[in-house]
Parts: sequence; structure tokens; C-alpha cells
Amino acid sequence: MNTEITSAGPDPAFRVITDLIREHARARPHQPALIQGHGRADAPGSATLTYAELDALMDRIAATLQRDGLQPGDAVAVCAAASPRYAAVFLGALRAGVVVAPLSPSVTPESFAGMLGDASARCLFADASAVPMLGTGGAGDAGGAPLPCVSLDGVAPGAAFGDWLAPVGSLPAPVASAPADPFNIIYSSGTTGQPKGIVQSHGMRWTHVMRGASFGYGTDAVTVLATPLYSNTTLVVFLPTLAFGGSVVLMAKFDASAYLALAQAHRMTHTMLVPVQYQRLMALPQFGVHDLAATRFKFSTSAPFNAALKADVLARWPGGLVEYYGMTEGGGTCILIAHENPTKLHTVGQPAAGHDIRLIDDDGTELTPEALRAGTTGEVVGHSGGMMTGYHGQPAKTREAEWFAPDGKRFIRTGDVGRFDEDGFLTLMDRKKDMVISGGFNIYPSDLEAVLREHPAVADVAVVGVPSEQWGETPVAFVVARDGDAPAAAELMQWLNARVGKTQRLADLRYTAELPRSAIGKVLKRELRDGYAAGVTSGGRLLPSP
Repeated sequence: MNTEITSAGPDPAFRVITDLIREHARARPHQPALIQGHGRADAPGSATLTYAELDALMDRIAATLQRDGLQPGDAVAVCAAASPRYAAVFLGALRAGVVVAPLSPSVTPESFAGMLGDASARCLFADASAVPMLGTGGAGDAGGAPLPCVSLDGVAPGAAFGDWLAPVGSLPAPVASAPADPFNIIYSSGTTGQPKGIVQSHGMRWTHVMRGASFGYGTDAVTVLATPLYSNTTLVVFLPTLAFGGSVVLMAKFDASAYLALAQAHRMTHTMLVPVQYQRLMALPQFGVHDLAATRFKFSTSAPFNAALKADVLARWPGGLVEYYGMTEGGGTCILIAHENPTKLHTVGQPAAGHDIRLIDDDGTELTPEALRAGTTGEVVGHSGGMMTGYHGQPAKTREAEWFAPDGKRFIRTGDVGRFDEDGFLTLMDRKKDMVISGGFNIYPSDLEAVLREHPAVADVAVVGVPSEQWGETPVAFVVARDGDAPAAAELMQWLNARVGKTQRLADLRYTAELPRSAIGKVLKRELRDGYAAGVTSGGRLLPSP
């Protein structure tokens, strides 16, 4: 059977990703599929699974889950650092028709328990990173009953992975997965409030694989990943790499110097990084001494990627640069092929082929062509073949995330405000919830952040709205200074206010050691707002003006 995937146009016959891995194992059994990255190719403790080893381990994992009574559609949860064993558990569960809920270790025990219960997980696979949520007694389901746990590293509580696993040579009963069947449940948030589980189907994941056909994936591809496996950001590159028969190098934790060493040692061809990781890499004095000439494509998503940083990456890092804009929930995706569009680096690109991106106003009415040509802003909504089934067990939240065109066509609301230019490129203004309404005027924090980044003393910045008795809301900036002399906060604020409109002027500017970020680099603006009221940021006390 031909295992090559050659079309990025209308999807060919649907394939199951785990079936493709089996075919690669038969065709190239000794090729590395998964490699544990430690900064050196020969580092002690490095673990590699060839395609034959991965395929056999997936069979044993699937057979063990079936032995334990799990049926297609049941769910398991995984909370661990990225590793070949983690990846094999994820893929082995899929081979059994089991849905995977990869969970973040950076949440509260209460949120963690809530996600386990929401997913109706039948089993939890964990390592040391999950211990703060579990303690020594293991996990419980939503009803408080003990949840079976499997320890991936011998540190987390539960049965040792090797003891739990079925014997060598065990084979699962065949399971046929259809495009509509659930693939995984990704939790969009778990730090505060009720977590929302985004159910993604096998068909949605297949659309991500097919998109990869345009970006040089193949059996010779080597993808280095330093973002967590519980993030959709990682999976949109991880899964296509394996579907096309390439090798994936997994970093348990991002370290800029170690990343560059891995990229050089393994002759990296592909990678996915969030903007803050690009920022840290490009700032390293030793960046230019590493040989990155094998790079074909670098990808980015999940957070705003400023134009100056994109330009720096294009100038100093070989290979193409591609930015994806979209939601974990799916809907519409925009793609910026940055190396082909150097004058559009301030945008997130154009709608992907087959993706319908529209703008709606506050009343939910689609903007007219005349309004679009005039550059009117609106909330971005999108439709495509890659859309979530819904939020797991939360139909009301699902309805809030949907917008239906007059003809009944279903779209996913992004909550982002943007506008199209004359060439059909989308420029994002801000998250709708982050827009500051001051004295009746709309202020986009991204506009103020862009101006502040022009100052040589500013390394990073975030602008948020805080309550104001006079104006309702007013903008405040949090600035991370570059090394060296920086102006007083009042002086930098005066510099900014002289360059923006009267209604956009800052009410305050504070220096801070760092901006609070999620594991995939999103600035946690809610923490900045809350911290401002209390006089601190999530990273500690606010710094005095220099």
C-alpha cells in the first residue's frame, strides 16, 4: 500500500494517523520516530523509539487498555513532561479508539480534579510533574472514587508503567476510527474558573496532517519540539511529522541554548515555537554560531508575534517562517507565509484554502463588503473542515462559541477583533475582552504596545485596562526593561503619550521583572489587572522606577 501523502488540496480519503505509523514501521522499521532531547545528541539517558519499537509499544498499550475494560470513546488522561513514553501512550490509546485528555501540570489541584472529572477519565498516566496535583494518594474522579494511575517515571503515584503494560507481543483487537470520532480533549484553560474541554475529532486532526503536505514534511524530516504535548500548538506539528514518517525530537522543558544545540546536532528541518521562545533564541549572543542551515520551515502560533521579531527571524535563521492564526476550537485559520510576504509581517496572513473567515459586529451581524473595504474592525469568526465538536459536557458554552450565518452555516467565534486589508490579509487588533473602553472610546492595547516596543529600553510590554472612576477604564502599561540604563517610568510614559492620540494616553506605567505567561507563551493579562489592584504582578512585586 502506498503510504505517501501527496496532496494538500481537497483531502484525499481519510486515514487514521496510527495506521500510517504502522505502515511506516513496516517500510522503515529502524528509522527513529521519537527522540528524547537533552541538549546533546549523545546525552546520558537519551531515549529513542524507532518506528518498529513505537508501533509495537502502541500495540501493547492499546491491548492493555482493552484488557482493563476501556472501550472506544472512553477517555484517559495524561499529565507529564514531553517524552517518547508519553507520546507512545497518547498514540497507543488512539489505536484502541480511546480519547486522550492531555492535561497541564501548571494548574491548581482543584482545576486538575475538575478536568479529570469533566473528561470522565478512566485512567491517569502521570510523572513527577503531576505530583503537586496528586500528592501521594493518587487522583480521584468527579465522585471522589480512586482513579487508576500509572506512573510513567516511577516517581508519580500508581502502578509502574512496566508492571501495568501487557507482555511483549500483545496485540489489541482492531478498532476502526471514523472522521467524526473523538480524538482528544484539549483544555483551553485550567488556571481559573471552570475548565472547558475542547473535543477534537479524527477528521479535524486529518486536516492538520493534510496541511503539512505543503510544508516539506517527509520521511527525512526532523522536527524539534520544545512546547508541551498537552498544547494544541505542539500537536499541529507533532502529528503531521509522524504521519509523514519523520522523526520528532522532544524537549521536556525549553532552554534556549539546549534547543540550539539539539537543532544543530539533529540537523533539524522543522520546528514549532511560540513568539516568546523566538524572542529568547534571537537574543542569545551565541545564536549565530549554530548551524541551522537544514531548517526548512519554522512555525509559530498561540500568541501575538510582532513584526520586528518576525523580520529578525527571517534575516538570521535559514528556511521559511510560517505563522498560523486560529483557535484550538478550530474554525477558520489564517496563514502568513512570512518569507514570501515581507511587507505583511504586521498581519497574521490570509485565510487558508477552504477556510471561510468573516467579521461580525457587536450585534452579531456580518460586516458588509463596503465596511470591509473601509477597514472597519469586527470580531473574527471562522468555518472550515477542522472544527471542534464542542466543549465536552458544556452545551451552553458551545453555543456561546458558535455563530451561524443566515444560511445556517456554522462558524466558531474567536473573541479577537481584526480587520482585512485590500489584499485580504488579516490584522488583529486585540482580544475583544482586552479592548479598553475609556470615556466611550475603544483603545486597542496592541497599538500602544507596538509604539512602546519602538523604544530601545523596552524588551517586552503588555498594556491592560484598569478601572477608572472618571473614564470607566484607563490603560496601564507593564514594561520589562532591556539590560542597561532605562528611563524613569514617568519619563517613558511621557515618551509614549506624546506619540499617541489623546484618548490613548497611559494613566500609569510600571516596570516589572517579567510578564506572567502561560506554558505556551500567552501573556496572562488578567493576572496583570489583578496584580495592579494589589500592587504586585504574578512574578512578584512591581519594580520601582530606575
